Amino acid sequence: MNLLPRTNSGTRTLRLPTAKAAHIITAMSRLPIIAALLIASSIASSIASSIAFAQRSTSSADSALVARLLLAEERRDTTAGAYADGLRSADPRIRVIAQRGLGRSRDALFGRRDSLPPLPAPPAYTDPAWRLRYRALGARNDQCDALRTALADSTWQVRLRATDLLQAPCGTDAAIVATLRIWTNSAPSSSVRAKGGVSWHAAAHALTALARIAPADARTALPRLAGSRISSLRVYAARAASTLADTAALRALAMDADDNVKEAAIDGLARVAGHSADDLLLAALAGRGNPVIRAAARALKGSPRGDATLTAAIHAGLQLQRDSSETARRVRAAVAERVAEFAQARDWARVAPLAADFDCAIARTYADIGTTLGVSGPAAQCTPLPIALPADAARLALGADLRLRVVMADSSGGGSFVVRLRGDNAPVMAARVLALAKSGWYNGNTWHRVEPDFVTQGGAPGANEFLGFPRFFRDELGIVPHARGTIGMSTGEHDTGDAQWFVNLRDNFRLNRDYTVFAEIIEGIDVADGVLEGDVIARIEVIGR
Repeated sequence: MNLLPRTNSGTRTLRLPTAKAAHIITAMSRLPIIAALLIASSIASSIASSIAFAQRSTSSADSALVARLLLAEERRDTTAGAYADGLRSADPRIRVIAQRGLGRSRDALFGRRDSLPPLPAPPAYTDPAWRLRYRALGARNDQCDALRTALADSTWQVRLRATDLLQAPCGTDAAIVATLRIWTNSAPSSSVRAKGGVSWHAAAHALTALARIAPADARTALPRLAGSRISSLRVYAARAASTLADTAALRALAMDADDNVKEAAIDGLARVAGHSADDLLLAALAGRGNPVIRAAARALKGSPRGDATLTAAIHAGLQLQRDSSETARRVRAAVAERVAEFAQARDWARVAPLAADFDCAIARTYADIGTTLGVSGPAAQCTPLPIALPADAARLALGADLRLRVVMADSSGGGSFVVRLRGDNAPVMAARVLALAKSGWYNGNTWHRVEPDFVTQGGAPGANEFLGFPRFFRDELGIVPHARGTIGMSTGEHDTGDAQWFVNLRDNFRLNRDYTVFAEIIEGIDVADGVLEGDVIARIEVIGR
């Protein structure tokens, strides 16, 4: 998974645009009312002035300077002359862009971001009623009465949450087991679902629950669901097979045509079969599919077939190098771990080409392997891929109001929601997303991760976290908080955005420190709340040019 932390249930937190604003509001509560009103008036005047500046015309020279500033920031070039020029500008917007860019370039976490002028806060949204019931379940995995009631909730998100919480003690509850049997026996033949309904989801979650609480029922249902035409249902079948320690089913699913099914099956085999399945894992490591390669590389740790694992890992490393995808770094790192584990000095001639790479982090990793082996001349050689500025970055930075309409497929319940790009906070990231939307890159992709009281994540081909846009999106950490309805960039570590969106379904202010907000929902929050795992984005339309 990406490094987005999991949510904990809790009460709604007061939304503040910045830490500075929090201090101001706290201070205002301690002042006489007249003084507080004067401060509020001053803040309003400051925001009004910012809006006025955003609406004023910009010369071509100013636009060119902003483009230089943004490019210097994207390249993390702290010596660029654009910063000095920007800080001398008569336009306060440009001075802020220069100050912000220099701060981001110098400090990965941009610790002084709250020193910048406040930006407009995202829209405020209340939670839907069903989410309060979802949240009330907490971690009640041993309170079978409450979970039985939740299995009949009017909203599927609550029902599925209750299903996922079921544990062995509830296996003696005949009503619960009967409900799960009905769901597994009602598995559909297609992934089409109506608004507010489900498709494969009920059968999938029921199967994994039965594997925990009623294994005999799960074993009966497993062959039928493992043979489903719906790949997402087969993923859950692999998870159930892992719980049941069904090695035969896992081996069959590990040869599935879908990479996500293979990944789930390989993870299961690593848990229940150990290295008795290394023949299959070696074939997977030498094959294709980023999630499959990563899962196989991790599962082969400690393999007794060290020479074969090394050969397969070198093959995978060279193939991933030729693919030239920056966002495959986590997959490549897993492969490098197996090379480091099994390589000996005599193998350096085969490993050495991997120390010359477009990704400097990967090049250093392999060079370090050479150093550990004691070979001479293993210095890393890297030629980073060129960084160019997307077309609309300067325009967004200077206040252009550009919006995107995310249209969900009719087969996924339909509907749409509109987002406003926050060019005032993350102009380059917003411009890159805009360019991808214009090109149709997101069309037909899915939301592959849905945690109804945390985030919805997706938008990349392959419906997984290891196949994003091949060029990194750099972080643009700012002062717009991760409030409910804001949209952030998925990333595995600093400056490794993969073009996947995550929609904050609740206030997630603890993400402020590490993740960039590049947009916010301004219409259709109910549609975003209703997205289920695997739902398809029909298209993303650009509103405003």
